[in-house]
Amino acid sequence: MKDRITLQISGADAQNFLQGQLSNDITAIEKNEWQLNAYCQHQGKIIALFWVAKVKGDFYLNFPNSLQDKALKRLNMFVLMANVDIKQATLNVNPPIDVMKHPEVYLITSEKFVPQELNLDIDEVGVSFSKGCYPGQEVVARLHYLGKPKRRMRLFECDQALNVGDKLIALGSKSAKASGIVVRCVKSVGKLKYLATIEVEHQDGDITCNDAKLIRVKND
Repeated sequence: MKDRITLQISGADAQNFLQGQLSNDITAIEKNEWQLNAYCQHQGKIIALFWVAKVKGDFYLNFPNSLQDKALKRLNMFVLMANVDIKQATLNVNPPIDVMKHPEVYLITSEKFVPQELNLDIDEVGVSFSKGCYPGQEVVARLHYLGKPKRRMRLFECDQALNVGDKLIALGSKSAKASGIVVRCVKSVGKLKYLATIEVEHQDGDITCNDAKLIRVKND
């Protein structure tokens, strides 16, 4: 995938380093398996989504290349004295991304979502609630145990071309903020489909984006 980059994380402390930085349980990654992880800042907002694989003791992080500089800067900031080496990988890898179901975070939507808004907590597909601490873990865990997300990611159809980062408006909502955000653009059998966050209370109501009407795909 030309719009994606892979980083290679190696060194004796690589696993412990990633375990303390990412939202999922790095120690549970099996051979030839990709694991979805959120890389959060301390307020629980997702900086990037990493698909992580382990090959011969090294870890490979795959994500959109628009986030390369931001992700590298933050990862290197936390290496400190650990025995960890971070570099761009030469290994050609493609994680098993299902564009109809899996969310994505790009530079324009970096730090816009908490993991629950992108459904990463469901079946712990991208968040482990038993692995221990990582940046933003307290915020994510508090929402999981003490509350419930007001917004979830859903699949929509729209006759008009929309862009990642465009804001959704639920006409029945009284929220002062946008009701949701376009997460990912998907073209399916000639139709324009979009993964987007939306207020759960209004997910089946009248929803617009740039004055175009969105219809929720119910089997999402």
